[in-house]
Amino acid sequence: MCDDHHAPHHAPHRELTTPDEATRARLTRRSTLGAAGAGLLMAGAAGTLTGAAAAAGSPASRTGASRTSRLTRGTHLLHADLHNHTLLSDGDGDPADAFDSMREAGLDVAALTDHATLSDNLLGDVLTDLLPPEYTQVAGLTRRGWRATGSYADAADVDGAFTAIRGFEWSEPLIGHVNVWFSEHYTDVLQAGLMQPLLSWLRREPGLVLDGGAGALAGFNHPGREPGRFQEFVYDERVRDQVVGLEMFNRRDDYLFEGFADGRDSPLCVCLNNGWRTGITGVTDEHGTDWGFPEGKGRTGLWVRDHSRQGVKRAMRQRRFFATRTSGLRLDATAATRQGAPVRMGSVVPLPRRGRTTLTLRLDLARDRSWRGRPLAAQVLRPGTDAPEVVEVVDFEVGPVLEVKVEVDVADGDWLLVRVSDPAEPNATPGPEGHPCNDLGIAYTSPWWLETR
Repeated sequence: MCDDHHAPHHAPHRELTTPDEATRARLTRRSTLGAAGAGLLMAGAAGTLTGAAAAAGSPASRTGASRTSRLTRGTHLLHADLHNHTLLSDGDGDPADAFDSMREAGLDVAALTDHATLSDNLLGDVLTDLLPPEYTQVAGLTRRGWRATGSYADAADVDGAFTAIRGFEWSEPLIGHVNVWFSEHYTDVLQAGLMQPLLSWLRREPGLVLDGGAGALAGFNHPGREPGRFQEFVYDERVRDQVVGLEMFNRRDDYLFEGFADGRDSPLCVCLNNGWRTGITGVTDEHGTDWGFPEGKGRTGLWVRDHSRQGVKRAMRQRRFFATRTSGLRLDATAATRQGAPVRMGSVVPLPRRGRTTLTLRLDLARDRSWRGRPLAAQVLRPGTDAPEVVEVVDFEVGPVLEVKVEVDVADGDWLLVRVSDPAEPNATPGPEGHPCNDLGIAYTSPWWLETR
């Protein structure tokens, strides 16, 4: 599972539904699995800030950019975190506190996505009551926990003010983890080592005998961390519209070149080249008790028409979002041919049938006064094999709308996106020597897809 590593200690056995004050006050209980659990869960190491330490740099303590785009009309920006954990799986915190924490931290949209691994059955709740609390860290969400997550989300959800979403993280320890949002039910790992049972579940309408995830949305989590990499992003066209997200920022990490040092191709290229049409997300993957507060962890900017669950779901389905690790950042982007109207990131750009076409990309990026004049770079990424091809790099200073012209041919691949970077800082997970994206990632737009008329 998505775990952080802390010094081991033991917490007393207690009910998961309502943790007592003594349990809440303890530092952690997940690391009691020790080395054996770490091997099972294939977890990556990362630290967790305390709420007090993070408060000074939290979203709530700063003023971000205006929520209105300078490029498009009819939508406004919401700041979201779509991947968080609690005591209902391998997190440290009481789920009853999570949504309040994220709203206080300045987020507009938040999801709880505890791990679903083994306990989607009638015995799950019974075993949770009988066995030590470490069982939940391995077995994950139970039916009781799923109902409780829904209750917490419904209580926190306020149209126009805060959108609270119940989700789950399907967690296969070898091939990968997938978040699912807006589903009536959840599902465990039905068959180890295979993606197809989950993809089939996403297509299935819930019934009297079998449940299903038809109508839900899904996204690939920390892509490339688990060695199977979603069976190399095995593609199923039947659920392409439902699989809307690919995490590029998870916690403090940029996953563009995840696995490259071990001879693996960029997860971004494998995913999009296989046919998936995912937008790009950033998430905290929070396992601590300070949901929403730590600065420097991933987050997603959503462009919505109305601030509600339906408005958020519509924006996610249309891939109208971007990834960043900076609270309060605004990024909007459009692409247009000479003859065509501008289309937003996440959309299809119609091209002539043959030859190269000039695309004009426009970017609206802002944060606050301290960012004005900050030197950054806009990198236009196109399909590659081991790594994306960077076909244009434009240095700019934060302020006016940026315009970038690039030549494209659908014969070279059907997608492009923009990575905004800080050339003065290194990428902690670099790719090929000399690659332009070996600098610090600031934000990613969602892709545009190129189709000939």
